[in-house]
Amino acid sequence: MSTAPVSQRMFIDGPAGRLEAILDEPRDGPASGCAVICHPHPQHGGTMHNKVAHTLARSFVRLGFTALRFNFRGTEGSEGSYDEGVGELGDALAAVDWLRSNGPGGPLWIAGFSFGAAIAVRAAGPAQTDGLVAVAPAIYRFARDLDAQPRCPFLVVQGDEDELVDVEETIEWVNGLEPGPELLVMTGAEHFFHGRLVELRDAVMEFVQSNR
Repeated sequence: MSTAPVSQRMFIDGPAGRLEAILDEPRDGPASGCAVICHPHPQHGGTMHNKVAHTLARSFVRLGFTALRFNFRGTEGSEGSYDEGVGELGDALAAVDWLRSNGPGGPLWIAGFSFGAAIAVRAAGPAQTDGLVAVAPAIYRFARDLDAQPRCPFLVVQGDEDELVDVEETIEWVNGLEPGPELLVMTGAEHFFHGRLVELRDAVMEFVQSNR
């Protein structure tokens, strides 16, 4: 059984113009669900091609999901300009709407890394997603004041040697939520999970599989 997806480059409509995207679909059989993947900070080199975002997409495809990665406004081929996380939330919601209308049906998850994880956390509630994965979420910069915790199954993955997102801040934020997400702290992992991407993929797959 091949784990390599069938990938299609495309554009979807966003609030500020077209958003460049890649749709990854399982090669073997129809998809049983779908996921939107949000990339890290666009002003610090983050794109949908980031290795952690790519790993998140592959995690879902291996489970038989269709995964939609997209570039936030003003990133590479996406129209518009950076909007401090405000407009980017609209981009994520537009991606969810597109996948809900054009995807295979079944459960719809949202996942993200760093800046994208914070946007995914903010989007999960209003989008009423069926699950959420937030990897090294930049919560204190972009999603600190949530109206309510997302009510779907919710995994947070954080490296304890992250040089950009402080592990203690993530733990403090998680402990302030009720009932709170599942938190996985990866010992020795830094922000970009160098050398730990397979471990990250397996952890995400295990959580999603157990909450389908």
